[in-house]
Amino acid sequence: MAQKNRPGATRKKKGPVVGSGGQRRKGLEGRGPTPKAEDRVYHKAYKAKQAVARKQQNLHRRPSRTGSGPIKEDLVTGRNAVLEALRAGVPAKTLFVATKIEMDDRVKDILQLCAEAQVPTLEASRGELDRLSADAIHQGVVLQVPPYDYQDADELAASLMADRGDDSRPPLLIAADGITDPRNLGAIIRSVSAFAGDGVILPERRSAGVTATAWKTSSGAAARVPVAKATNLTRTLENCKKQGYFVVGLDGGGDVDLPQLELATEPLVVVVGSEGKGLSRLVTEHCDAIVSIPIESAMESLNASMAVGITLYEIARRRASA
Repeated sequence: MAQKNRPGATRKKKGPVVGSGGQRRKGLEGRGPTPKAEDRVYHKAYKAKQAVARKQQNLHRRPSRTGSGPIKEDLVTGRNAVLEALRAGVPAKTLFVATKIEMDDRVKDILQLCAEAQVPTLEASRGELDRLSADAIHQGVVLQVPPYDYQDADELAASLMADRGDDSRPPLLIAADGITDPRNLGAIIRSVSAFAGDGVILPERRSAGVTATAWKTSSGAAARVPVAKATNLTRTLENCKKQGYFVVGLDGGGDVDLPQLELATEPLVVVVGSEGKGLSRLVTEHCDAIVSIPIESAMESLNASMAVGITLYEIARRRASA
């Protein structure tokens, strides 16, 4: 039998035993919820997520010739609009034509004009043209044009008055006060061209510009009608009056009916306001007359471009009979 207190024997101390509950207790504590696969930098899902993000970023930054993203320059779409723009000598940059496009006289003329003007022509699929033009009705042709070069409003008005001869017709300008719809602006420009107007004046702020949409709506008339910008519209109207112009505003509650406008044969600046707010107070104060268009029902109203077209027709009629 072994002796309990044998000399030289070592007594074992009581205490924690090395194992799962002793020295490694802290190492077994939880580290929180497991991150998603796409948030773990070493996981293939994370790499795939980063690749998609880089691709989307490149689509917004890269101006593509094949329609992978919208380009910064304005675009004229549609065969009539493109043909009119080229005939008017718009400084086009690139023509995009649909692959295997159905040829007609307009397409042939477009290609010929681009060749004569040395405008680069690129083929693109229908899908690429759809993406390039933001799904606009392009009819297989899209013309890339540089931003519009505006004239100075005061200089335009002064030059028209200075170039006026004794037998020439008096100058006629349209000023847009708060027109924010580019389609309305394009229609106004087209009416100015149709009724021998001399130009359009736009304020620098809170106004639509000559964008691709305005180009298309004007059917190329924006290339024939000068469009100028005024830093301050009311100040420009004051300068026009000093140079000999009369300023008339269009408003449904005007004190002069359009058929009785005696100023039609004088140098004129016709101001049209926005559809919602009409003429601004300061512009109204600078008008020599407020003109209204007689209509059948007081409940009806005319949009800005239609009102301009009717007014220009009446002015042209009165000037022809003067």
